[in-house]
Amino acid sequence: MKRYDLRHLKDDFYDRMVELIDKGIKVDEVGIFLFEVGDFSSIQKSADVVRATGHDLMNSLKFNEVDWTIVVKKVDDATRKARAEKIEAARVAAEEKAEADRVAAEEKAEADRVAAEAKAKEEAEKAEAEAKAKEEAEKAEAEAKAKEEAEKAEAEAKAKEEAESKAKEESVKAAPAKTTPAKKAPAKRATTKRAPRKPKAK
Repeated sequence: MKRYDLRHLKDDFYDRMVELIDKGIKVDEVGIFLFEVGDFSSIQKSADVVRATGHDLMNSLKFNEVDWTIVVKKVDDATRKARAEKIEAARVAAEEKAEADRVAAEEKAEADRVAAEAKAKEEAEKAEAEAKAKEEAEKAEAEAKAKEEAEKAEAEAKAKEEAESKAKEESVKAAPAKTTPAKKAPAKRATTKRAPRKPKAK
C-alpha cells in the first residue's frame, strides 16, 4: 500500500494520479491518494478517472474538512483491456441508441406532423361541410318562410276580395228597388176638317 499527497496540485491532480497508478504501484497493490475537496466536483471526477483507466476504485472517503482520499487497486493489463473494451462497447451502444432514439424521434415528429395536418384538414372539411349544411338549411328555411308568407298574403287577399264581393252583394240586396214611372202616351190633337176651297171667279 502506498500513499500519495496530491493536495499541492489543487484541482489539477488527475494526470499525476494516473501516472502514479501506472508507474508507482504494482498489480494488485493499493494506492491511497489525498487531494483537496475544492468545490466537490473533484470527488466525482477522480472516481470517473479511475474507472476510465480500468483500475478498481476501492473507496472514496472524506479525510477532513478540506481534503478527500480515494483508495485505488491496480489491475493487470488484460483486465484493463477487457474493461476498456467493455466501456468502449457500452459507449458505442449508447451512441447507437442515441442515434436510434434521434431517428425514432424524428420519425415520430414527422408522423405527428402528418397526423396533425390530416386532422386539421379533416376538421377544416368538417367545418366547411357544417357551414354549407347550415347555409343550405337557412336558405331552405328562408324559402319556406317566404313561400308561407306569400301563401298567407294570397289567402288574405282572396279572403278580402271575397269579403268585399259579399258586402257588395249584400248592399245591393238591401237597397230598395227603384220603380220607373210609366210613360204617358202623347195626347192626340183634335183634327178639324177644312172645307174645300171654292175656286175664285175669273
